[in-house]
Amino acid sequence: MTMRDMSERRVREFLLEGTRTGKLATVREDGRPHVVPIWFILRDGHIVFNTSETSVKARNLSRDPRAALSVDDQTPPYSFVTVEGTVSLSADDPDLKEIATEIGGRYMGRERAEEFGERNAVPGELVVRLSMNEVISAEDVAD
Repeated sequence: MTMRDMSERRVREFLLEGTRTGKLATVREDGRPHVVPIWFILRDGHIVFNTSETSVKARNLSRDPRAALSVDDQTPPYSFVTVEGTVSLSADDPDLKEIATEIGGRYMGRERAEEFGERNAVPGELVVRLSMNEVISAEDVAD
């Protein structure tokens, strides 16, 4: 078997599988890259996450909406999805609590979903939606 691109359906399944974190890349004001792990969900064809408006990533994205996200399977035969696109940032988003709760449930389990929803649905939190303008994927990289 050899490395192969994923179908659109498989990309979605891969991104939603388990508790894989995304590694989000943004551009600092001086042009240096900034990469941080994030928890995320998929909604309406976008990668969606929340962050504090004072975070480095929020400040970077407010200035330059371009971003890339990489998600990988760290077990052999290895697979990955990288998404490139632009973001929209939303303060006072009516879906913030629902999004924060869904993300909390994905990464911390259903029994803690509400706790994380409450914790992260506070003033100063932004909803970030990353468009999936370009998707690069590969399965079975080392097979």
